[in-house]
Amino acid sequence: MTAGDLAITLAALLCTIGFAALIVVLVRVLDMLKLLRSEVAGLRDQTQPLIDELRSSTAEARMTMDEARSDLARFDRVLGSAEAISDAVDGSGRVARTAFSVPVIKLAGLATGTSRAVRKIRGRDTGATIVHVPAGRQRRRA
Repeated sequence: MTAGDLAITLAALLCTIGFAALIVVLVRVLDMLKLLRSEVAGLRDQTQPLIDELRSSTAEARMTMDEARSDLARFDRVLGSAEAISDAVDGSGRVARTAFSVPVIKLAGLATGTSRAVRKIRGRDTGATIVHVPAGRQRRRA
């Protein structure tokens, strides 16, 4: 056997050992992949109800948000109507106050003057006088 034959035999032996080691590693990887697939299937079985529940909760939340949006839009319209009514009532109240204040004041003055004149004519004048007390001094009571 020559050195070349020995080198070829040694290389073939090393390649065979390498392939055997590679086969062992690939078998271990295959076992781990099977284990990983079973774990993923178990995880999928556990999480699928949670995902379904999350989907239904999301759908309920979406419906609730849509209802809230429509209620908010309706409330906004009602609030706008209330503001418009308030402005209209405020404007009409101001107009009524302006229109009726002068006649009411004149009527009150006329009534007061008439009642005083009637009292004087009947002779029941109380003789009440208005007393002016300067600020800072108190009137003594008798």
